[in-house]
Amino acid sequence: MQKAREDILSRFILASEEDPVTMNDRYLRDIVLSFLIAGKDTTANTLSWFIYMLCKNPIVQDKIAYEIKESVELAQEDNIETFTARLKQGAIDKMQYLHATLTETLRLYPAVPVDGKMADEDDLLPNGYRVIKGDGMNYMIYAMGRMKYLWGEDAEEFRPERWLVDGIFQQESPYKFISFNAGPRICLGKEFAYRQMKIMAATLIHFFRFKLEDESKSPVYKTMFTLHMDEGLHLFVYPRNISA
Repeated sequence: MQKAREDILSRFILASEEDPVTMNDRYLRDIVLSFLIAGKDTTANTLSWFIYMLCKNPIVQDKIAYEIKESVELAQEDNIETFTARLKQGAIDKMQYLHATLTETLRLYPAVPVDGKMADEDDLLPNGYRVIKGDGMNYMIYAMGRMKYLWGEDAEEFRPERWLVDGIFQQESPYKFISFNAGPRICLGKEFAYRQMKIMAATLIHFFRFKLEDESKSPVYKTMFTLHMDEGLHLFVYPRNISA
């Protein structure tokens, strides 16, 4: 007999039947809220910064458009519906430059700019710094992505090519590129987030060209848990000639 496929909702239902005290409505509500915060705002905000960087770097925007057309079979003949249907894993995996550009965006504009922890007990950090139970510790993901001693003299430049070797994406250590955290608490949704962003970005860039409404205006981020673009991103959007 074929084993039934399990999804996360089914697992929660089974868990609530086995342990109704722990898996109560409040607990499930908090889990769903965590999913919404972790999986919605982070992706949406990153795509906003991504589009902004493409507007500031039109050559990069055109390179991605070309890569998409080369990666998706018959892309030049598609409408949006048939194009998205062709965005299978094989086509997405070919988009190395798009992956590098999204990662470069996350380096400069991480979805979560600051993360903090609290010590459960007294401890000694590897650098010799002693922490006391209850101490709060923050690490600045936004600042780490711009440190010259980590990324070189061009640390503040937007350069997707830094992630490519012979056209193939090369991942840095998660302790250097910390946008998805690292170690046992690395983001469980990392690969899903990349896939989601690549599908959305590929669809938008294949069919449209983006230009800032005001080239002289730099966006300001709003201080929140995520790196939210204050007042949004105002754009001109033009149809792209996909048959060329």
